[in-house]
Amino acid sequence: MQEIHHYIDGTESKGTSGRFADIYNPATGEVQAKVALATKDELDAAVEKAAAAQVGWAATNPQRRARVMMKFAALINENMDVLAELVSREHGKTLPDARGDVQRGLEVVEVCMGAPNMLKGEYMNDGGPGIDLYSMRQPLGVVAGITPFNFPAMIPLWKMAPALASGNAMILKPSERCPSTSMKLAELLKEAGLPDGVLQVVNGDKEVVDAILDNETVQAVGFVGSTPIAQYIYGRAATNGKRAQCFGGAKNHMIIMPDADMDKAADALVGAGFGAAGERCMAISVAVPVGDKTADALIERLIPRIEALKVGPYTAGDDVDFGPVITAQAKARINGLVDSGVEQGAKLVIDGRNFSLQGYEDGFFVGPSLFDNVTPDMDIYKEEIFGPVLSQVRAKSYDEALDLIMKNNYGNGTSIFTADGDTARDFANKVNVGMVGINFPIPVPLSYFTFGGWKKSAFGDLNQYGPDAFRFYTKTKTVTARWFSGIKEGGEFAFKAMD
Repeated sequence: MQEIHHYIDGTESKGTSGRFADIYNPATGEVQAKVALATKDELDAAVEKAAAAQVGWAATNPQRRARVMMKFAALINENMDVLAELVSREHGKTLPDARGDVQRGLEVVEVCMGAPNMLKGEYMNDGGPGIDLYSMRQPLGVVAGITPFNFPAMIPLWKMAPALASGNAMILKPSERCPSTSMKLAELLKEAGLPDGVLQVVNGDKEVVDAILDNETVQAVGFVGSTPIAQYIYGRAATNGKRAQCFGGAKNHMIIMPDADMDKAADALVGAGFGAAGERCMAISVAVPVGDKTADALIERLIPRIEALKVGPYTAGDDVDFGPVITAQAKARINGLVDSGVEQGAKLVIDGRNFSLQGYEDGFFVGPSLFDNVTPDMDIYKEEIFGPVLSQVRAKSYDEALDLIMKNNYGNGTSIFTADGDTARDFANKVNVGMVGINFPIPVPLSYFTFGGWKKSAFGDLNQYGPDAFRFYTKTKTVTARWFSGIKEGGEFAFKAMD
């Protein structure tokens, strides 16, 4: 059986702990590979090597670092199908969805080609009598990324590209459930010209995470995962004096106004609610139609669309809508929450609990479920299900719908479908959520903006990718200068090319 270890100093490195975690095929339930789980000592050794490599990488001028990003982007494009296959094999998402996973990460790499512009400081001539002031952005040193299973390509790229382009070395700890994509990305970065040791991929579990958080050389930590773990990592990192940006769970609502195009709203909800089997932090899991007439019209349109969804393994073709969830435990939890919704009085319009696919009976498949008449006191409303379950909460007015979102503990993404500009503008201005869509179901910003939630969806002051990423991965130094000597004689007349 295949064993996946670590990527240290530009090559795959055998782990020494003797501990392994199983990597499942979510479609069949079979163990398809094993991944080595590193020890604290292995992590500390990788950090030490990264710190040594970072010195030369930081001294490499930003334009040359950007050229590595250019080559890296070209290699990602060349290996798009290979990367998508790795994502699908370990995560279970469809191949078109897996390509989208890679693509959204690639777009951040493309923005990082402009790193020299992002890393420029400021300058003021004659800020005082004969005094000049200027600032410079310098890399932090060694930083770490701890990434989740649900986006095996996108989120590692969101972390590594700006960190490396800024002149840092990175320790990447991908999910032990889906490690192969990160290993392949590391190989492509070496091929693109990244010096050995600047990126180290260390596979592991909580032991490695805690070692990262406690290692004095690691200066910053970026994390994406559940809210409890995000809060834990943020707190421990801050206690140890590290920068941290930790992104957690979500409960994303979509308001549907009476004037909305119901067919477009229904199409949007089905894609946003059930794509990737609902295993997205930006999935819409709560539909909030305003008025019973709107709610009835929406349910009428949702039922045939959801019943027509094709669920299957990624090998079944590009017309599969979504695949299995990641583990047997995830499947059991989702079905248990659907059970609780029924017990607590919600109307189960479509029941996906007993879904079974011939030939894949042991796979982690969950059929799509649709609830109506859900109320905020129910578990299916309060918890992030992270599965193919859509809940409809009926609101009597726009203000009631908005208040529902405002009072929710999470604030990752939200959207509104309406034909009225005043309502949309009011919603965008008032709602206390980090990413807002107007007639747009999954409002993930393009890579030259930034991604980040509010409330219990995010811990830290700076968002992922875009300008915020370069602020997070650099520190500002400001110099106040005064010169007493005069102009020196002589000059150099030959144009010298950049080294």
